[in-house]
Parts: sequence; structure tokens; C-alpha cells
Amino acid sequence: MDQFIAAVEVLRRPELAGIPLVVGGRGDPTERGVVSTASYEARAFGVRSGMPLRTAAKRCPDAVVLPVDKEAYDAVSAVVMETLRSVPGVVVEVLGWDEAFVGVETGDPEAVARQIQADVLAATGLHCTVGIGDTRVRAKTATEFGKPRGLFRLTAATWPEVMGSRPVRDLWGVGSRISQRLEGLDIRTVTDLAEADEALLAAEFGPRTGPWLGELGRGGGSAVVDDTPWVPRAHGRETTYQQDLTTYAQVEAAVQALAEQVVADIRAEGRPCQRVHLKVRFAPFFTVNRSRKLAEPTWEVEVIAATALGLLAKLEDDRPIRLLGVRAEMVAPEGGYPR
Repeated sequence: MDQFIAAVEVLRRPELAGIPLVVGGRGDPTERGVVSTASYEARAFGVRSGMPLRTAAKRCPDAVVLPVDKEAYDAVSAVVMETLRSVPGVVVEVLGWDEAFVGVETGDPEAVARQIQADVLAATGLHCTVGIGDTRVRAKTATEFGKPRGLFRLTAATWPEVMGSRPVRDLWGVGSRISQRLEGLDIRTVTDLAEADEALLAAEFGPRTGPWLGELGRGGGSAVVDDTPWVPRAHGRETTYQQDLTTYAQVEAAVQALAEQVVADIRAEGRPCQRVHLKVRFAPFFTVNRSRKLAEPTWEVEVIAATALGLLAKLEDDRPIRLLGVRAEMVAPEGGYPR
């Protein structure tokens, strides 16, 4: 979906069409919060997802800033995915609110893509981009070249020309840390990665991840679209505080509140917590993640909160805290995860 969250907001407020729009937090750029999405007009000013709202407002002072409305996006997303499933002969694998793989056996994938675009537009009033590929990686990558509202196709034959000279950071699944490690091996472009010695990659990244990265550089990998319903492995909650937490009592109360929310989420799943994850962002903007496996699975708020507080104490860092997050990793369902 093209600028999905912003597009949903414009659909509800047509007068916002064509002007810079930022969605994030409670819609107040003077408060702490981050950008969830920005319209293409706002992106032209350098506004990006994950950016502090204050920074976004400085870069684009004339932008309209709106609060996040998760329920509205959930509702529209459900219509989008149901519309995809209604296309004859397809298999749909949902990736998130605004993205899915659509598997189909056809000699004319462009015709199917155009049908998808027309059907989604008719059902929701929203536009989408379709990337076409003979693997999941190529299809996913192709969407970046089709935006907005377009189609783009990548194949084994066209991949080297289109992607070869691009930095490895442009590959789906390669983040800043992996790209830095690759650079340490003198691997900077997609072609460098595609032609890299597999033994070298395996030595640096391990026997599974190394070869996978080489395959990623060639745009290869699976072409299978799996419509098995996704089963969550964990539930987490996090809060950015408008005022830094500076005392233990404040931190303890905040962690307790987060643990209570998380336990309510995992009770709805019917599976207890077996590992606790903590996310803490110290002022001004230094983030740390830690986790600990529990001696035995539990539903107890107090155990989860105490474990998170123990992880925090082990950091031995008394700087003010601007964000806390608690995540409960659940026991796997009987028979394991379907995918």
C-alpha cells in the first residue's frame, strides 16, 4: 500500500490531500513521540518513519501532524487483505498492515497486478504498488521501483542490471550492522555480495546466515507464498514518557503497568511467558535491549515485572529514562509454530 497510514487519514480528511502530513504519537510535535508515517509531500523535506516528531516539525514546519489511530488502520487493512484473497487463483501471505505476498501461477502477472490495483482501489479508495518477481526477494524488492501506484518486475535476468551497483543496505533483510560487517570484508555492492566466496561469508556470519546472504545478493531464495495463519511468538508494550523517569519508584510503577498490559495480551493467546525482554531508552536517546529466560513459564505479572527490573538493574545505569518496553515471549503452541 502506498503511504498507507497517511493515505487512510487523507481518505478521512480529503482537505489534507497534496499537503505535507505526518502521523505519529498523540499528534503533538511538542511532545515526545516518533513518526509512524509521512506523506510523500512530507518525505520531500526529509521526514522519515521512526524520526522524533520534534525533528519532523523542524524539517517541515508546515506539516499537519495527526495522532496514530490504530483501530482505523486495522479496519482498512482487513478490507485490503480480504480483497486480495478474493482474486481468483491466488494465495495471500500477510506481512503486516499494508503489505502482503500474493502467489499466483500465470503467464501474465502484470494483468493480475493491474486487477489487484483496481480491486483494492474500488474496495478502499486507496492505491497500491505491486512488485512482480520469480522469488519473494525479487518481488519485494521490485515494489521499491514501482512506487507510487505502479508495477515493476524483477527476474533473474534483470536483477544484476537493476540491483548490482546498489549498496548491500538496499537489500531486504540487510540492516546497518550486517552492511558494516560486509564492508569489513570489502563487500559493498549487491554484485560484490552475489559474487562473494561462500566460505568467507560462512566464516563471518555462520554456516546458515552466510550462504543465505550470498543468495540474497543474487535475488534468489524461496518462491513459495504461505497462507498459513501467523501465530505470534510474543507480545510487547512500550511507552515513551513525556517526562523522564528519574526515580526507582517511577520506574517500578512504569514496568508494573507494562507487565500488566503484556500479561493481558498473552492470556488472550492462551500461552504463558517463558522469556522476558526489556527495552530501555536512556536520555537523550541511547537504547538498550536485554532478555532473560524464566525458570518456568508464568502468567504472573509480578514475576515478569521483577525480571524486567532485574535486567534494568544489571545495566547499572542511573541515567534518566525516556522509554521503557516489556515483551513476553510465549511458550510455543502444541506442535510448534506453523511458520
